[in-house]
Amino acid sequence: MSEAPSYPRFTPEMKKTHKILIPNMAPVQFRLMAAIMEQDGYQCELLENCGSQVAELGLKYVHNDTCYPALLVIGQFIDALNSGKYDLDHTALIITQTGGGCRASNYIHLLRKALYKAGYGNIPVVSLNFSGLERDSGFPMTLTLIRKLFAVLFYGDLLVTLRAQTEPYEVHTGEAAEIQEKWIEQLRSELLDNRAWRIHELRETMPLMCADFGAVPMVRTPKVKVGVVGEIYVKYSPLGNNDLEKFLASQDCEVNVPGIMGFVQYCVYNFSNTARLYGGNVFTKNASGLLLGIIGGIEDVMIESLKSCGFHAPLPFRKLVRLADGVISTGDKMGEGWLLTAEMVELVRSGYENIICAQPFGCLPNHICGKGVINRIRSLYPEANITPIDYDPGATRVNQENRIKLMLAVARERLEERERVAVIEEMPRREGRSAGAAS
Repeated sequence: MSEAPSYPRFTPEMKKTHKILIPNMAPVQFRLMAAIMEQDGYQCELLENCGSQVAELGLKYVHNDTCYPALLVIGQFIDALNSGKYDLDHTALIITQTGGGCRASNYIHLLRKALYKAGYGNIPVVSLNFSGLERDSGFPMTLTLIRKLFAVLFYGDLLVTLRAQTEPYEVHTGEAAEIQEKWIEQLRSELLDNRAWRIHELRETMPLMCADFGAVPMVRTPKVKVGVVGEIYVKYSPLGNNDLEKFLASQDCEVNVPGIMGFVQYCVYNFSNTARLYGGNVFTKNASGLLLGIIGGIEDVMIESLKSCGFHAPLPFRKLVRLADGVISTGDKMGEGWLLTAEMVELVRSGYENIICAQPFGCLPNHICGKGVINRIRSLYPEANITPIDYDPGATRVNQENRIKLMLAVARERLEERERVAVIEEMPRREGRSAGAAS
């Protein structure tokens, strides 16, 4: 029997010598996250290589029964290393570990095995996690760094939300995209100067961002509103969901993708909730409170900034938790767990009742907490128009988009019916006003 390989670790000394490659899960949020890492002294680059070769490489080095996001992340890394662009003796990779029962916690081990098989056994892998899974990763999670990461993820969520609510209605095509890019570059510059992440700076900056988008000339014509939920990678990654947001934009829809910080709060909340439900000491039962308080303070600033400029704002997390009641237990916390269900309920109640549940084929938590609760949600909210879409190497883009088009056809019929009803209801009021003016 051959001896198991010894995988290299990212040491503190490598901070100055190695470039860290970042998988492109959430393009806006991760560009800002890269600035935080650079400000802290790390060299990093956000990967943008896509294409069919990424999935093919993933299939070559990872078992095809493994979660689709793992195939894509590992395939993207190996494709980048194959490109010849990087000094392989001074390159490292970073990957998140969520903890808990989701297979995502094991991606780092699958990645290391794949690197060894591909001939890149010298490439160290950094673990980005909030649960202490790999304490010797050379990437210590200090309280200051955590606060900075929270700030930039909220900034990213806000920019995605603002563009999504502006772009479908803009008079001058491309203006919302330009403003988003302007703010990304401005925030990156400020973050590299160690600014823009403190709470008083967030209070100054977020209202300015909202006001900038609010000043874009728009025509608010009725459009189909679509929410996107699901497994965290395929929910956000254009590589994972075949550019789902661009496709929905091409279908003249307004899209709402709940922010990444909702998932972060969900993970923090579950730490203490597990102890409350299944047993634990007093500290464990209350440990999440301080961190959720810090996060909630930033979240309140974002919500108030959106509302003050007339944009739709998400529910604060403390209220989102309650939406799972009557549908699923908050003890169901594997993968996206109860959060997936709560996000669907919030979207329906907010007017985004047409929902795509994006899930990797074979992802058990998503099939239970997504597909498994659809009938219950429909019984509570008859207007809910939810369709689950599987993403995996064997699923063709054409089939996925055809299923979405069927959902959108129902959505358009309902929108047209509401518009007809609104016109009929408005006619007596118009006639009354006309008669009053004539007299």
